[in-house]
Amino acid sequence: MKSWISRPVPQLPGSMPALRLFDTAKGAIVTLQATGEQSMYVCGITPYDATHMGHAASYVAFDLLNRAWRDGRQHVAYVQNVTDVDDPLLERATATGVDWRDLAASQIELFQTDMEALNVLAPDHYVGAVEAVPLIVPAIERLLRNGLAYRVSGTGGEPDGDVYYDVEAAGKHSTDAVDAWTLGSVSGLSDAEMLELFAERGGDPGRAGKRQALDPLLWRVAREGEPSWPGGELGEGRPGWHIECTVIAQQYLPKPFTVQGGGSDLIFPHHEMGAGHAYSLAGVPLARHFAHAGMVGLDGEKMSKSKGNLVLVSRLRADGEEPAAIRLAILAHHYRTDWSWTEAGFAEAKDRLRTWREALAVAPQGSAGSLLGRLRTELANDLNAPGALAAIDAWAQAALATPGTASATDAALVGDAVNALLGVEL
Repeated sequence: MKSWISRPVPQLPGSMPALRLFDTAKGAIVTLQATGEQSMYVCGITPYDATHMGHAASYVAFDLLNRAWRDGRQHVAYVQNVTDVDDPLLERATATGVDWRDLAASQIELFQTDMEALNVLAPDHYVGAVEAVPLIVPAIERLLRNGLAYRVSGTGGEPDGDVYYDVEAAGKHSTDAVDAWTLGSVSGLSDAEMLELFAERGGDPGRAGKRQALDPLLWRVAREGEPSWPGGELGEGRPGWHIECTVIAQQYLPKPFTVQGGGSDLIFPHHEMGAGHAYSLAGVPLARHFAHAGMVGLDGEKMSKSKGNLVLVSRLRADGEEPAAIRLAILAHHYRTDWSWTEAGFAEAKDRLRTWREALAVAPQGSAGSLLGRLRTELANDLNAPGALAAIDAWAQAALATPGTASATDAALVGDAVNALLGVEL
């Protein structure tokens, strides 16, 4: 599947110091080794609705990591999936009377347009679940052969043959290595917490015939009226959600890759189960580090499709709002925090952008180098974008308060730094 097109990233003098990032699985900030080669997988959308601010905030967060690595002279391999067949997509297509493939294609195009507008660097590989089915099927077959997956008999009108991952067997199959996977390795949740979230986030703990309530679906055999694909020994059907990301990541990235990213709602079960699948398939962790962005609400309430209170990037753009201001409104909040989109916050972002541009026209001579150093220091500290914004605010205030000889050289370097490190074009 084709990705969107990245805009050029200016090259800056010097480089980013070692990056420190909060690792969800470790529960602490860790230093990412600067090996020269970095790799990142960020879970993509299920394309049944437009890009809302929660999506945008997550992809902007990991775009910061991508940019920081690149500024540190690291080569970055970046992969993102798109879950272009799943229950929510099929349900929305049925409800709206649109073919599910047409719905997916339209929403993928809209998402990519939003990402391009927000200056999010494109992944090197943008892979749909449908195109990955030929990779996913043999992986599930291998789990079955190794006794780490099993078939469930049909009950209540369901057909025989759905395949589930055996989390208990997989945990026992792991070695005694420090980095071996057992259920809870990524999330650190209790069984009760996991069970509650599993039911809320697409799991089926009550499915009859499962060995354990938390066992996730690997392969859904064909049902009448649903799309399906050849599954070899599995029979016709379609893949489960978690195995999709694991197989795509292992196909296109090192084993393990550097950072698994996504929203905090993906910690469990998605990233937890994906990590288990990876260890069962390759004997090594899925990723060296797991990082997660906070959730975004609207005026203090949870933002959700069911509530109908989504702030859509495409709608803001259609209303004539500048994408750079939208991005700045996101960057005003630390990526790990939960926050709410408000009109006041957006107005502040637009004012900030205007002030920065005014200051750029009177950039004081010799002021850019120290600002660049401050920006790198803030971003190297767990991607502290609010700290970076505060540094630019202080620079802009000083520039506007004491106008002197404007330096085109300093203006160019400040503009390039804000673009390269924060993705905001002045």
